[in-house]
Amino acid sequence: MGSSSLLLVLLALASPLIFASDPSPLQDFCIADLNSTGISILLNGFVCKDPKLAMANDFFFTGLDKVRTPSNAVGSTVTAVSVNQVPGLNTLGISMVRIDYAPYGQNPPHTHPRATEILTVLEGSLLVGFVTSNPENRLISKVLQKGDVFVFPVGLVHFQFNVGNTNAVAIAALSSQNPGVITIVNAVFGSKPKIPADILARAFQVDKKIVDLIQVKF
Repeated sequence: MGSSSLLLVLLALASPLIFASDPSPLQDFCIADLNSTGISILLNGFVCKDPKLAMANDFFFTGLDKVRTPSNAVGSTVTAVSVNQVPGLNTLGISMVRIDYAPYGQNPPHTHPRATEILTVLEGSLLVGFVTSNPENRLISKVLQKGDVFVFPVGLVHFQFNVGNTNAVAIAALSSQNPGVITIVNAVFGSKPKIPADILARAFQVDKKIVDLIQVKF
């Protein structure tokens, strides 16, 4: 095998590792131009704003100290600080969220397809956990107190549940400017168009009427 062929093989083997997370920036910053129009190409990220037009507010967010009282059925509110809120995060491979939990509220089972998450409890007590991949599907969980930290590996289904009768607050950092979120129950029962109930009934080994009842809620 020639040296050029060997180089191509090595690059092919290495490429999945290279692109396993957000690409590294090739300049000091690439502020997302969220209002760009007339761009006909698709990018893995956002078009860069002219760096000469950079301002402090491109790297700034305020209000993460404010309580967001949960008012939804699951009892939690997520305040995101990603590239959509802070354009200066574009290409930097990091973001964060604040999560407010009502008493016995939860951040239901979900996954971040593009990010590992590290969570810190600021107030209250949380039962947290993630499930390993097939075929083991092992639940790894722990009750966290104020000041405790827990890591959710990229792509794995995970959750948080407020085990106390008072509000709880957590802050989490994620290893992507745009980690994405797939809430399992919403994806499975609330997809548009809906997954046929017969398929879900067989997958969950329940009567189709139960699937119909759940799908109506989403």
